[in-house]
Amino acid sequence: MKTRSVAALTAILVVAPLAAVAPGAQAAPQSRPGGSARSAGSALVGGIDLDTVTIPELQTRMARGSLSSVRLTLAYLRRIKAIDPKINAVLRTSPTALGQAAASDIRHRLGRTRGPLDGIPVLLKDNVNTRDMPTTAGSLALAGKPPAADAELVAKLRAGGAVILGKANLSEWANFRAAKPTSGWSAVGGQTHNPYVLDRNPCGSSAGSAAALAASLAQVAIGTETDGSIVCPAGMNAVVGLKPSLGVVSQSGVVPISAEQDTAGPMARNVIDTALTLSVLSGGDPDPGLAAAAARPGALRGKRIGLWRLPVLGAEVDALMTRTAERLRASGAEVVEVDLPYQERLAALEFPALLSEFHRDIDAYLATRKGPRDLAGLIEFNRTHPQERTCFAGQELFEQALAAPPTTDPEYRSMRAELADLSRRSIDEVMTEHGLDAIASPANPPAWTTDCGRGDNDVIPSSTPAAVAGYPSLSVPAGFVGELPVGLLLMAGKNQDADLLSLGAAVEHRLDGRRAPRYLPTLPTG
Repeated sequence: MKTRSVAALTAILVVAPLAAVAPGAQAAPQSRPGGSARSAGSALVGGIDLDTVTIPELQTRMARGSLSSVRLTLAYLRRIKAIDPKINAVLRTSPTALGQAAASDIRHRLGRTRGPLDGIPVLLKDNVNTRDMPTTAGSLALAGKPPAADAELVAKLRAGGAVILGKANLSEWANFRAAKPTSGWSAVGGQTHNPYVLDRNPCGSSAGSAAALAASLAQVAIGTETDGSIVCPAGMNAVVGLKPSLGVVSQSGVVPISAEQDTAGPMARNVIDTALTLSVLSGGDPDPGLAAAAARPGALRGKRIGLWRLPVLGAEVDALMTRTAERLRASGAEVVEVDLPYQERLAALEFPALLSEFHRDIDAYLATRKGPRDLAGLIEFNRTHPQERTCFAGQELFEQALAAPPTTDPEYRSMRAELADLSRRSIDEVMTEHGLDAIASPANPPAWTTDCGRGDNDVIPSSTPAAVAGYPSLSVPAGFVGELPVGLLLMAGKNQDADLLSLGAAVEHRLDGRRAPRYLPTLPTG
C-alpha cells in the first residue's frame, strides 16, 4: 500500500466534511436521545458545548481522536454563518481555515503537535497584519492589497499550529479618529452589536473580538489596547481579556496608536484559554494546571485585593462591586477599599502625548502599505470618501495629531516622563501601602445604547493606570446589571502577568459571572 502524501491527506480531511454539508447532500441529521437535530447555529458539536469548553478539554479530545480540528473549525464557521448576521462581529473568514485545520489533524495523528493552540480556531482583530487577508483597521483607505507579511504575533500563532479563522470588526482606527466616535463601527464592517442586547454597544475598539467570543464564534480572539480597548469590551460582553505588560507581545505589524502604550492581547471565554494564548503570543511556557489550581478550595485564601470602586459608573455597578467583594471575602480573600492617586493629572496629560505619538507611529506604518502614505494623506482620503462618514463625520483627532508637537519636542518628552512616573506610582504605592496582590475595579458600566449621532457614553477611568504604566490588567466577568454584563478589572505591577492570570482564574471560578447571550433586540423601557 502506498503511503499517502501530507497534501493528499490534507485534501481528504478538508473535502470529506465539506461534502457532508454540500448543497444537495442527503446525509441524515444526527439526533440526540429525546432531542431533535442540532441547528447550524447550535453551540454543541459532538457533545461539546462551545460556550463552556476550554482549550485543554479540546486538546484532550483531539489527542484521543474523538474530535478533529476540521470538525471544530467547521462548527465555528457554521456558527458564524448562522449567528453573526445578528451581531456583525466577523468581517471575513479565511479561505484557508479548513486547510490549516486539516494540517493540524495530521500533526495530532502523528503525535507532532506544536503546543496548546494547535488546531484551535482564532479570530484576529482587523488591525493585525495578515499576508493572506486584508488588514484595514476598519478604514477603506487600507481595504486594498493585503500587507506583504504577517504581524509577528500572527507568525507565532501559525508556528504554534493555531487555525487563523478570520478577521473581527473593530472601531475604525482603534477609536482614534473622531472626538465622539461610536465604538464598534467601521466604514469597512459597519456596526458591531452587543450580543446580550443588540441595540447596546460592545465598547472599545476590540468590539468585534469580544462580541464574537460572547457569541461563541471562535475559541479565542486577539484584541489590541492603548487604553481600555481590550478590557472594556471584555467586560461589556462577559468574556475575559488580558492587556499584557508592555512588550510581552510584539507590536510589529499591528496598526499603531502609540508605541508607548499599545499592546495586543488574548481574549477568550475563560482565563485558562487566555493564559494559554498568551504563552504562544509571548513565547513563554503554558500553565495547563491553572484551571485546576484556581478551582482548589482556598485558592483565594490570604490574597489581598484592593477595591477601587469608581462610583462614577453608577449605583448599580457599585452595588455589584459590593456583592463581588462579599463573595471574594467568603472565599478567604482580604478585600480592602483603596483609591488611586494622580488620576486627574494622568487624564490631563495622556491625550496630548498620544496625539504626538500617533502622528509619528501612523506615518511609519502607512509607509509600509498601499494607500495614503501619511496622516495628511489619510485626512484627505476621509474628506473625499463619503462612505467614511456614514456613522460619524469627524476626524478631529487626526487633525489634532497632525498639528501636535513632534516626539522630539522637550514639552512632549516631559509629558511622557511624568505620565510614566505617575501611572506607575499610582499602582505601586497603593499595592505597597496595603500589601496587595492586585487592585480590582469595575471594567465597564452597563452597555449604553448605540447611537451614531451621540457617540459613545464611555467615561471609564479604570483602565488608564495600567494602560499608561505598561502594567498588566485583566477583565473577568463579574455579573450583570439586569441583562447587561459588567467585568471586574484586576491590575498588578510590572511584568506580573502570570501572577495576575493565576489570581484571575481563582476569581473567575468564585464569581462564575458569565452566562451565554440571548440576543435580545432591546431592553424594556423603564
